[in-house]
Amino acid sequence: MRILRRRLLLIVILFVISLLPWSTSNAKGATRPNIVLVFIDDMGWGDFSCFGNKDATTPNIDRMSSEGIAFEQFYVNSPICSPSRVAISTGTYPQRWGITSYLAHREQNKKRGMANWLDPKAPMLARSLQQAGYSTGHFGKWHMGGQRDVTDAPEITEYGFDESLTNFEGMGANLLPLTINKQGETGRIWQDAVNLGEPVIWMQRSEITSGFVDAALTFIERAKMEEKPFYVNLWPDDVHSPYWPSYERIKQTNNKRELYLAVLEEMDKQFGKLFDFIRSDDDLRNNTIVLICSDNGPEKGAGQAGPFKGFKTHLYEGGIRSSLIVWAPGMTPDDAAGSVNKESVFSAIDLAPSLLDMAGIQSRSTVELDGENILSTLLGKSTTSRKSPLFFSRPPDRKSYYGFKNLPDLAVRHGKWKLLCDYDGSRPQLYDVIADPGETTSLAESNTKQSKVLSDLVVNWYRSMPASRSSD
Repeated sequence: MRILRRRLLLIVILFVISLLPWSTSNAKGATRPNIVLVFIDDMGWGDFSCFGNKDATTPNIDRMSSEGIAFEQFYVNSPICSPSRVAISTGTYPQRWGITSYLAHREQNKKRGMANWLDPKAPMLARSLQQAGYSTGHFGKWHMGGQRDVTDAPEITEYGFDESLTNFEGMGANLLPLTINKQGETGRIWQDAVNLGEPVIWMQRSEITSGFVDAALTFIERAKMEEKPFYVNLWPDDVHSPYWPSYERIKQTNNKRELYLAVLEEMDKQFGKLFDFIRSDDDLRNNTIVLICSDNGPEKGAGQAGPFKGFKTHLYEGGIRSSLIVWAPGMTPDDAAGSVNKESVFSAIDLAPSLLDMAGIQSRSTVELDGENILSTLLGKSTTSRKSPLFFSRPPDRKSYYGFKNLPDLAVRHGKWKLLCDYDGSRPQLYDVIADPGETTSLAESNTKQSKVLSDLVVNWYRSMPASRSSD
């Protein structure tokens, strides 16, 4: 009888454990998975050497790719900084929150019909994880509120982060850049950012990524000691202009492209410390997912978007398609290591619901996410794409930019089709981006039915967004 009671007690215990949120984790183990999101600034699809860059090498990122999965049809949800960061943080379209271009001075934000900061009530991935017991830290660029003369924005910790260290575009502790030129003269940039929080640490611009890495490592070590799962944003200001590589490299450069490549290579080197730390710890290696991508396409004359048309601020592929690397050796099939996924179409808004599912957590927000759960694709167990179309709107202050005149206002990607048009659906451009990834030949006139279907979809989507009231 005693043995039977013990067995029944064991069954009850196992049943209770099965109901706990982290029991659905895909990790090879009982603990909830750790998450590290590396969000690079202004980098082109083709800038990693594992994505075809012949002018520079990124060995630390390349190694993550060789041990993980590289995705070729991943999109961010805006071709410019702030809205792209809102999308990846919330799992929703940034137009819902009135953030459609980069956040700037109050007057400029008002002129463009924009909020001054992200509403703290937005459904933050970080907050959902924090409420479920995760240690959450943000290290690097924020740019979702607290910049220029906007000094009363919420602090980063009000969005679900236990700890933060940011730069000149976020409220809280700041790591600010010093510079040194070819003549050895030193200086400071964005000095007014001292008004955005404290403490303030000044550091050579060329080394700031390592400063964020070191802060993230200290945070991870503490979480590990406390036996808590962690979520870390590592969002460097690299490789955004102005370009300030190390003094040794800056003396060897002669133009914008060379400066950019020097910063790219030094950023990769600084990432190596974090990647090696996670890789060399068996517990972390087997239970951590690292995602690496860019917030939007490259600045003209600096980065490169591979075979794609357009740059940062454009709705062409070069502005919104990003290279994505997912490294999770303890959660992915062994044969996924080093694979390249050329098929799956999904975007940054799909990461939040997927990562929440991986952690066995349901969002407590009353706001419905626009993203879809594509966890099996992220972990190399399928090549499923998101089912719904992807919608985009251009920054309202970028109708003509980087040599492109009268740019389209809206874009939609659905299946193999990509359509661009104006707010009213006029001037449609239709591309089969599988056969024509460079968007060279519009099929709008020869396929009017498909053009009409997609233009109606994207126009109706945009009109349903709060942002549409101030941009037409």
